[in-house]
Amino acid sequence: MKRFTFFAAIAFAAFFVFSNSGTEARNMTMQQRFAAEGAKKSGDSGTYNFDKPHSFIGFKINHQGLIEVPGFFRDFTGTVQYNAADVTKSTVEFTAKMTSIDTGVAPRDRHLRSADFFDVEKFPEMTFKSTKVAKKGKGLIVTGDLTMKGVTKSVSIPFTIAGWLPAGEKNSAIMGIVGETTINRRDFGVNYGGNLPSGIAVLSDNVKVVLQIEAKMEKPKETK
Repeated sequence: MKRFTFFAAIAFAAFFVFSNSGTEARNMTMQQRFAAEGAKKSGDSGTYNFDKPHSFIGFKINHQGLIEVPGFFRDFTGTVQYNAADVTKSTVEFTAKMTSIDTGVAPRDRHLRSADFFDVEKFPEMTFKSTKVAKKGKGLIVTGDLTMKGVTKSVSIPFTIAGWLPAGEKNSAIMGIVGETTINRRDFGVNYGGNLPSGIAVLSDNVKVVLQIEAKMEKPKETK
């Protein structure tokens, strides 16, 4: 069982991110869903908090040179400080609870929480805090400090803003963010796994990280 263990991500996204939207909506990309619901191409400056029931922080890793095994984190928080006048002055940060890792296989998840992988008793959280946002073509790149298993590395994540859904009488404005990058797990001290007799790695060093985020604008505090 241990050979078959480790990271993963996103095939679950369509089922978890839009679980309240019906079959048709679950088969849409975030961009398609926002477009169908009348999304705007620009939004207001402010603080946007990750809407966990409609967001996804996941990963996937190649197993034995064959397929990418997916997984995700069930428990996380995050905030975007969005600057509409100059998006490069925006910031983003998030925290994921490592104990909430879920690949759909309980024995594998227990192994991932052990010292072989994330050692969650010593390192219960993974954090990201941006240091720079830059424009690149039609998209954006956020660079920041990713800390996992006690190791901090600078990581860049190309992303796009899917759009904004305007506020209604009962709902806050929502922004959609889609991003993906690749990290080397060994850079963060996650070294478990060797090679098959053929020389192919049981687990790839490279791990794809996938973000599908809906973030709700924080309502201003009422003044007395």
